Amino acid sequence: MLGLRQKISLGFGALLVIIVVIGTQSVLHLSRLGASIDVILRENYRSVIACQQMKEALERIDSGILFVLLGHAREGNDLIRDNQAAFEESLEAALNNITLPAEGEKAARLRDLFRQYETLLKGVTDPAQPAEARSQAYFAGLLPLFGQIKNQAEEILQLNQQNMSEANDRARRGAASARRQMYILLSVGTALAVVFVFFTRRWVLRPIHRLIRSADEIRRGNLDLVVAGDSRDEIGHLSAAFNAMAASLREFRRTDQAKLLRIQKATQQAFDSLPDAVAVVDTEGKVEVATESARSIFGLKPGVSVGDLPFGWMADLCLNVRQEGRPASLEGRRSIQQFVNGEERYYRPEAVPILDNERLTTGVILVLKDVTQLRQQDEIKRGVVRTVSHQLNTPLTSVRMAIHLLLGEKIGSLNEKQADLLMTARDDSDRLHEILDSLLDLSRFESGKAQMEFQSLSPRSIVGDAAGSFSRTAQDSGVALQSDVPGDLPDVWVDTTRIGHVFGNLLSNSLKHTSPGGRIALTAEADEAWVRFHVSDTGEGIPAVFLSRVFEPFFRVPGRRDETGAGLGLAIVKEIVEAHGGTVGVESGEGKGSDFTFTLRRSDRFPKERADRL
Repeated sequence: MLGLRQKISLGFGALLVIIVVIGTQSVLHLSRLGASIDVILRENYRSVIACQQMKEALERIDSGILFVLLGHAREGNDLIRDNQAAFEESLEAALNNITLPAEGEKAARLRDLFRQYETLLKGVTDPAQPAEARSQAYFAGLLPLFGQIKNQAEEILQLNQQNMSEANDRARRGAASARRQMYILLSVGTALAVVFVFFTRRWVLRPIHRLIRSADEIRRGNLDLVVAGDSRDEIGHLSAAFNAMAASLREFRRTDQAKLLRIQKATQQAFDSLPDAVAVVDTEGKVEVATESARSIFGLKPGVSVGDLPFGWMADLCLNVRQEGRPASLEGRRSIQQFVNGEERYYRPEAVPILDNERLTTGVILVLKDVTQLRQQDEIKRGVVRTVSHQLNTPLTSVRMAIHLLLGEKIGSLNEKQADLLMTARDDSDRLHEILDSLLDLSRFESGKAQMEFQSLSPRSIVGDAAGSFSRTAQDSGVALQSDVPGDLPDVWVDTTRIGHVFGNLLSNSLKHTSPGGRIALTAEADEAWVRFHVSDTGEGIPAVFLSRVFEPFFRVPGRRDETGAGLGLAIVKEIVEAHGGTVGVESGEGKGSDFTFTLRRSDRFPKERADRL
């Protein structure tokens, strides 16, 4: 009995033979047809063109003779000379392309007649001859030769056109014969292909479909089926192997079901012992296993789809992780408020992909970390900072007043040493006052109590005001301060005082860390809903390891010289920009300068009433 390989080889071999025969016949017929066309184009078409050109040149020579006879000798001679050369060239082409039996004799006759014509032409165009004699010579000699030459060229042209017509008829007959042969061969090939397809379905497709249905049944958990093998070819061997595999799977199922049940129970108990709400979600968005807190607080029960829960962010988070294959959290690591037994609690959602050996996502671990205590600690910390700042502000004001009175020598003169000490105390008290003001501002923004008065301003005017405020300072520091903001950028919603603090902190920071001869650039560009501002410098830059922390309160990059700030400037910048609804970021490298960016909302895409609610 033939095997599957022999069956397929037999069918494809027959088709290959048909293809080779059809291809060979096509090449032969196309070659013959090409030869016929080549005869038409190469052998006859050139002679036809040459005869037409000779007739046209002869007509123009005759016109030149008439010009000469009418007294326009210069124009006539130019016309005769140019077309006489054209006639000679076409005559040479006709003589070199003799392909028909009678064509050579006619072409030689045409050449002799033109030589006679040239001889008489010299006398007719000779200005020394009397006009009457030249006119008589033209009508008696040249004009009859003119007709003979045209007739001879026309005979050669007709001879070649007749041969072209006959060659065309032969090509048509050859094409019709080739078309009939192709029809016959294609019909035979189609019939063989139909027979092969029929037997292929019977030999290959039907057993394969049976195996596919059996595989689907096994995928659904039906391991008790047996595939019927009614052939002795490769498909029959595959069916037998499939049955052996199903029998092995049945055995594995019997031995592994108890073990799997134990693992599931142990996993569930381990999950229930976790303090946070944790759930495992499959690739279709359904919960497989979850902790007790995840089930009771968020409804993440096994079998439930996260898309059916009243938490749209949860489904989006899982979908994002499945598509990108990397951990994700809510924008800005935002927390979710949830009431548990009447008590307000906060959870920070995070999602982590479950990857197989090929780095493909097979599920998502959803972690909802309880950050209520952390928020409470932050509230306590902010309250302490706010209270301490308020409490220190009043005595500090008194101390500063006393220092200024002493320095003004309102209550007595000072010696040089006393004045130096008081000036140092004044500088330190002023710096302490700035720190307290920064702490109060930071506290107001973190608690959401900062008052914002938005108005629509052009980015160019905002940047211009900021650059103008620091132009003298930059000049004194030997740093070039440049601003390049297009005038056609859309207006943005800003609180002018607050945004001035943003530029002030960023420009002060850049000036502090940019050496003389450096450059600071202020630029801006717009996208669909935002205008992005850049404060770039060529300073010492920030090491990459510290970039993620530069906006944290009280953080200062280690190892900086003459660093006297409290590390609150960039934290206040972040709070002000976020209070405007924007985002802030930085790109930098040690020794490569820094580029601080922040975004503000476009006023043409963001209504005033929404800006006031930010």
